[in-house]
Amino acid sequence: MVLELRAPQGHELPDLAAATPTFLSYALSFIYVALYWLNHHHLLYAAERVNGAILWANIVLLFFLSLMPFSTAWLGDTHGARWPTIVYGASLLAPAIAYYVLQSLLINAHGRDHALKRAVGGDAKGIVSLLIYVVGLATAALADPLWAQACFAFVALLWVVPDQRIERELSKQIAPDTN
Repeated sequence: MVLELRAPQGHELPDLAAATPTFLSYALSFIYVALYWLNHHHLLYAAERVNGAILWANIVLLFFLSLMPFSTAWLGDTHGARWPTIVYGASLLAPAIAYYVLQSLLINAHGRDHALKRAVGGDAKGIVSLLIYVVGLATAALADPLWAQACFAFVALLWVVPDQRIERELSKQIAPDTN
């Protein structure tokens, strides 16, 4: 997946400043790709078995993530106009739903007593993220797209420290407490 960031046409500092919206959309999307990469790694590291449904859920997640460069470029090129913001928000909501489905399928395949279920619990952070995306989409459609972009950035801030619950739970299995 390539997130494209083009150099400005001019050779003066104001030419670089004009590229700020493009750079900001690129930076936010890069953070999202990194967050998905890290959390996906933790999720699959904990998996001991997969089935066809899990494989397809993973493929759907990867497909939705592959759409990010398109929505990122459109958002940046149009300086956050309404429809590009809506499409960008949808390109964030879709992989979030796909990740939630993948996570749920993995938990179901491993049982309620597995480390995945103990680590994820009710996944309040994931559900809150989905709700904020929906609020952002509604805000983009009905109000100011800038506020919608703030919603999308806020979700990234929620996840900027990668989710360590799975890693902690797995480390308990490897080195149980001897007290």
